[in-house]
Parts: sequence; C-alpha cells; structure tokens
Amino acid sequence: MSAADKKVSRAAKRNSGAGSRPDARTERWRAHREQVRADFVDAALRALAEHGPDVSMDDIARAAGCAKPKLYRHFDDKTDLYLAILERVQTRLFDRVLDRVNLLDDSVADLLCVGIAEYVAEVEERPEVFRFLVHGRMAQQTDQPERALEVSQRSALLVARIVEEQLEGQLVDTGSLELTTYAIFGAVGSATEWYLGANRSRDEHMTAERFAEHVTTIATAVLDSVAQLNKVAVDVRKPAHLAFAMV
Repeated sequence: MSAADKKVSRAAKRNSGAGSRPDARTERWRAHREQVRADFVDAALRALAEHGPDVSMDDIARAAGCAKPKLYRHFDDKTDLYLAILERVQTRLFDRVLDRVNLLDDSVADLLCVGIAEYVAEVEERPEVFRFLVHGRMAQQTDQPERALEVSQRSALLVARIVEEQLEGQLVDTGSLELTTYAIFGAVGSATEWYLGANRSRDEHMTAERFAEHVTTIATAVLDSVAQLNKVAVDVRKPAHLAFAMV
C-alpha cells in the first residue's frame, strides 16, 4: 500500500469512527430520556394515589422531586404525559393477561373472561388511576383532546387486525371490525366510570366479581351482534384462529 493509500485509509477510519461516536451518544441519550420519562410516570402514579384524579402537574413534579419545567422538558404537554400513563397501565394489563392465557389454544370466551378479570383486578388495585384515565381530565386541558384516544385506538385496531387475519381471503368489512372493537373499548370505559362512581355511592354496591361478569357479557354481546350483522359466525368456544368464519 502506498503512502497516499495509507493516508486515505487512515482518514477513512477516522471518518468512520467520527460517524459512529455520535450514534452511540445519541443512543445513550435516547435511553436516558426513556428512563427519565419512565421515572416521571412512576412519580405520576404516586401522585395519583395521593391526590386522586384531579392531580396537577405541580403535584407530579413534587412527587418526582423536581421543578415543573424539567417535567415539560421530557413531555410535550399534559396529553403526552397522560398517554405515557395510559401506555404504562395497558402494558401492565397485557402482561397480566399474557401470563394467564395461551393465545393459540385458549377459547375466545376464556380470553375475554381472563382479560376482563385482570382488567377489573387492576381497577380494584389502582382505582384513582382509572378514575383519572376514564375522565381524561389532564388530556381535556389541552388544545387536542382527541390525542387522549390514541393509545386505546391503537389497541382496538390491533384486535381488529387479528380478527381480519383469521378471515384472510374472504370479504371483510374492516370498518365494522374497527367499530366493534371501539364499541367494546368504549363500553368497558363507560362501565368502569359507573363502577368507580355511581356504583360506589349505592348502599349495596356491585362487587368486583359481579362487575367482571357484567362487562364480559356486554363485550360478548357486542361481538356476537356485530358479527351477525356482517354475516360472520363466531364460536367463542374455539381458539381465536378458529372462532371466526363467513356464513
């Protein structure tokens, strides 16, 4: 290799190294920001337990042991923090459900039953968090309240896509599938608001077990009714990949 070639080679190595170092720093910074955001969500959950669904950004900043401006450096606005809390709760719920079910073998009825039972267990353990989520007060204080629906919409669309895949190659009204999953999510949210609100003011309020039974019945009825409307047969006794068929 000539002297000129060696110089070119050394320059290339320097340039290559210079290009990789910022990437590594960027990755470390990204990981750091994710950890800080996660710590703030932890603080928000503590503040919710103490102050209830009317928790403020000041309350959350105090729980995190920092000034409010630092909170806003890691979240675009109140809705961004609201969505982060919602994502944390959904992740916890999905983990609880997946620990108890076999998606390939368990029937649709069992999946619904376990999923709703675990949801109700989460509601019982963290009622203030769910009061906060179903009312969406923090999200409503922004100029774009529709963003508060974003995470739930993604979850609903995921369920719709799973059903659609089981009917691959057949005519499927995807709009109806999306409507069905939105309806179920909306019904569960409204039922939760009643359960934590009006129900608790009754002399003999509904138990968690009875509430889970009602919500399971509502979700199953919505699924079955819309399936009939779209000429789709649903056998909830079968696993999800076998439960749906065109009629």
